[in-house]
This record gives sequence, structure tokens and C-alpha cells, in this order.
Amino acid sequence: MASEREDGVVVPFLLATTVWGSTWLAIKFQLGAVAPGVSVAYRFALAALVLAAWCLATRRGLALGAHAHAWAALQGMTFFGLNYVAVYEAERHVPSGLVAVVFSTIVFMTPFGARLAFGMPIASRTLAGAALGVAGVALLFLPVSGNAPPAREAAVGVAWAFASTAIASVGNLVSMRMQRDGLPLLPGTAWGMAYGALVAAAAAALRGDAWTFDARFAYVASLVYLAVFGSVVAFVAYLTLLRRAGPGPASFVGVATPLLAMMLSTAFEGYRWTAASFVGVALAVAGNVVTLRRSRG
Repeated sequence: MASEREDGVVVPFLLATTVWGSTWLAIKFQLGAVAPGVSVAYRFALAALVLAAWCLATRRGLALGAHAHAWAALQGMTFFGLNYVAVYEAERHVPSGLVAVVFSTIVFMTPFGARLAFGMPIASRTLAGAALGVAGVALLFLPVSGNAPPAREAAVGVAWAFASTAIASVGNLVSMRMQRDGLPLLPGTAWGMAYGALVAAAAAALRGDAWTFDARFAYVASLVYLAVFGSVVAFVAYLTLLRRAGPGPASFVGVATPLLAMMLSTAFEGYRWTAASFVGVALAVAGNVVTLRRSRG
């Protein structure tokens, strides 16, 4: 029984971490010919269609009441739409590793938000684990941060990254409320992604972005990967983890994913390990263990 409970937390944690750890690199292939808001709209429109098709194939009804649609729309705006528009904008200005470091601060934002919104206590172990993890990730990407663009360019990118993190933390709280209300996970997520695509499209329209499409293999392949795996598979795993473990351990995915991003950077972008990198790995792993032990208690 204990093993089953642990698998119920560890498996979705590892799945979300593995997939999202690779999406930081995949997003780079989305930048260039197509505006960020347009790419996000494509991504989540495709993801919504895939998830809706899965719901229908597994005989899950897609019909939601007005109350549920209101929450799904808010989830779509925060968790899938504006959050990712900000992420794509951030990666236009600063390295993806730096964006990952900033996004890892969600481990602090979400528990404090849950405290304000739901009165949930903040466990000292969660704070300790998160502090270790954030410190470790910061050390891992310190060499990358040192090679950042000029100050003004970096400031713009970091501002977008923090905006994304704040919006995503609100999305976490909305998702928690949806689950507390007993809304169906997969149909609700499908609708949330559809609303997210609409919000991203609206943001692109307000900015006057052209509706273009890049037919080259790199763009199409990364779009499909981000939609199917980075959106459907990873988000379902993450929302399952959120339901089973709570906001603290679930938000720690935002700390763990840069570890894989660093490995991919080592393999494909020539990332060079330093003493700070190794110390960062040790701190991040320690924080990971501390936080996951709380979810098993």
C-alpha cells in the first residue's frame, strides 16, 4: 500500500519533470518567424484537440456547466495562455536556462498564494526543500547568467520570466479550486487549453502580430512535441500530482525541470560544467528529496 501511494506521487512527478525539462530547448525552435502569441495559440489549440479526442475515445464527456466553464476559462487564461506567452517572450531576450531559474521561484509563490487563498499552512520542510532547490538551480545556471545579454535586454527578459511565474502560480491556485469543486480533470483541462489558445490569440491580435506559419521541420516538430507531450502529457501528470500531493511538492517540478534542461544543454549546446554546477546539482537533489519526503508523510 505504501508503495502504491508513493508511485501515485513519484510517477507523475517524474513524468512532468522529464517532459518539461526538455521543453525549454524545444521552445527555442518556436522563436523567429512566428510571433510568440501565435505559436502559443497554435500549441494549445492542437493540445486541446488531442486531449478532447482522447476524452471522447475513452468515453469521457466534454460537457461542462456554466460554473465549470468559468473556472476553465480562468485556468486557460493563466495556466495555458498568458503564462506561456510570457515564457516565449522571455526566451526571446535571455537564455532559456535563466528563464528556468526565474520560473523555479514558483515554489515560493504558489504555497504563499495557497495560504492567502485557501488558508493552507506552509510547512517548514517545503520551504527548506524549495530554498535548497532554488539555490541549486541558481548555481547550475550561474555561468549562463554571466553570459546574459546587455543589461536592458536582460531586464526585459527577466521581467517577462517573473510575469510568467506569477501568472502560473495563479493558475496553480485556480487548478486547485477546480479540483476541490470536483470538476473532471481531463475534460476540464481540454477546455482550459482551448480557452488558453483563445487568450493567446487575443493577445497576438491586440499586439498586431501577423498570423504566419513556419512549415520547416524544426518548427513543426517542436510544435507537435510541445502540444502533445509538453502540454497534454505533462500537464495531465502535473495536475494529477497537484491533486495528490498539494501545491508545495507539485510546484517543485519548477525547480527540478531545469536539471534536465542543463543536461540537454550539455549534450546539444556545449554547456560546460563548473564547480558551481556540481554544487548546484547536490543542492537541487537535496531539496528534491526533502520536498518529496513531505509528500509521502
